[in-house]
Amino acid sequence: MARFRHSLALLAVIAGACGTSTSTTGPTSSLATPPVSTQGSTLPPPATSRTCATVYNLALWSPARLGAEMLITSASVSDLSGAIAAAQAGVGGIVLMGNNPPGNLAAEISSVISAASPGVAPMMMTDEEGGAVQRLASLIGSIPSPREMAATMSTSAVRALAAGVGTKMRALGIGMDLAPVVDLDAGAGPSATDPDGTRSFSSDASVATAYAQAFAKGLSEAGVIPVLKHFPGLGGASANTDVASAHTLSFTELKTSGLLPFEAMIKSGAAAVMVSNATVPGLSDVVPTSLSTAVVTGLLREQLGFNGVIMTDSLQSVAISNYQPDLGVAALDAFAAGNDMAMFAGLSPNEGALFKEVLGTVSSAIASGELSRPAIEASVGRILLIKGAAPNCIYY
Repeated sequence: MARFRHSLALLAVIAGACGTSTSTTGPTSSLATPPVSTQGSTLPPPATSRTCATVYNLALWSPARLGAEMLITSASVSDLSGAIAAAQAGVGGIVLMGNNPPGNLAAEISSVISAASPGVAPMMMTDEEGGAVQRLASLIGSIPSPREMAATMSTSAVRALAAGVGTKMRALGIGMDLAPVVDLDAGAGPSATDPDGTRSFSSDASVATAYAQAFAKGLSEAGVIPVLKHFPGLGGASANTDVASAHTLSFTELKTSGLLPFEAMIKSGAAAVMVSNATVPGLSDVVPTSLSTAVVTGLLREQLGFNGVIMTDSLQSVAISNYQPDLGVAALDAFAAGNDMAMFAGLSPNEGALFKEVLGTVSSAIASGELSRPAIEASVGRILLIKGAAPNCIYY
């Protein structure tokens, strides 16, 4: 009989934060995942789960299939054709970049989702923060920056606003928002020297927590998964990691400031967290946090008890290339550190080839045992849960 393994804490987190994201009515049906065949398995599922419409027997998944599920590639929001091959290969997520979506974006997304069979459909995601970072404003309407929201709106109004945004995103077939920014910042950015600026709700931890929580709750109520970023707190960083290597405030300072909103929202049931590419003096002095076992596993997973999905910020940043120019190796480092998903978000015409190259490196590492297969399967299980898989139907 197949052995079923899961974390009760993880199930509580996913159920609490994403209860509405698994709906298959209305616009959410385009995100439904196709069945995973267990034909040929010598380990039939137990009687209690034979009614599962979808069974995920991860012990039967190939290294390539497991590796693809843990990768996030990118595509221009104005042209999704380049993502078809990645969807066919089983990529776990596709982040939409740029800010010029076509009027038929829903149909374009549906085409990408349809290309994913057989396998699990990719999670379509984008950055809809408000203010300076909005990918879909021309389709769903412009929203204020987080700083403006906190200065001019009540938390209940922000929650309602986010619910409206989430409803429109969901109607397009987008199930994850790489927001809210939970960092504490009062600077004039975003810019090359200040990655947050107006993307931050406030430099005050209690204010930022309240408004980020409201934004996240609104998205969740609409069936869109919020992603808290940029752990463990990018506010006050020395530079923007997209264009330069950077460090955050010291870990001692973060523990009494930037880390506080993350701690509070994790306790209240956060489903996904994005880790930054900056280093943290006193915790990860040389290694970018997204590649740091001390940050991802030691701090986020073990000390804070986070049981949801952990993803990197884009590994195509200058901060990463300055540390590790080989993206395949960077992905291996990210998974070894404890991330569930590694993101490659850029607008170069070579994104498809890059995905294929990185997938080859990751698949080989899983096959050879360089990456622990049990740890990889545990990550894929968390990803499937956040996508809406029934917990009792995932086997290892």
